[in-house]
Amino acid sequence: MATHLPPAVAQYLERHHVMTLATCSLDGPWASAVFYVHIGPALYFLSSPSSRHCRNLAHDPRCAATVQEDYSDWTQIKGLQLEGHAHQVQGDEEVHARHCYANKFPLVGRLDSAPARIVAAFAKIRWYRLQVARMHFIDNSQGFGHREPIDLGREP
Repeated sequence: MATHLPPAVAQYLERHHVMTLATCSLDGPWASAVFYVHIGPALYFLSSPSSRHCRNLAHDPRCAATVQEDYSDWTQIKGLQLEGHAHQVQGDEEVHARHCYANKFPLVGRLDSAPARIVAAFAKIRWYRLQVARMHFIDNSQGFGHREPIDLGREP
């Protein structure tokens, strides 16, 4: 898998903070908003393993996500549509994700001085990676319904 994204896509992911993560289980589909950081085409997020979306991922790691703003002008809509698999990460990968996440969200890097309720919440979370298999960049400023597939460098 390629480790670099087109500059416009990387900048879009860097400027935004929340993805809507869609998961599914025997109980049906579910969507959750989670803060993320991207490292190449992988998006890392943290969440409680007991949350519905993480329970769903434990059952079936396939998922989809979107990153977008709340636009009022249809001609300006931009966003990303993603699909892939999400798994819990540990060890060096977790340390790296935590470091990158702390650069984007400084509170995570300053847990020693955070309010006690936040520290307690972080003791219950786990780190996850959404490994993107397919990605499309939506950009209505290029024409209504403009949807561009992003080449992630997969071998045929």
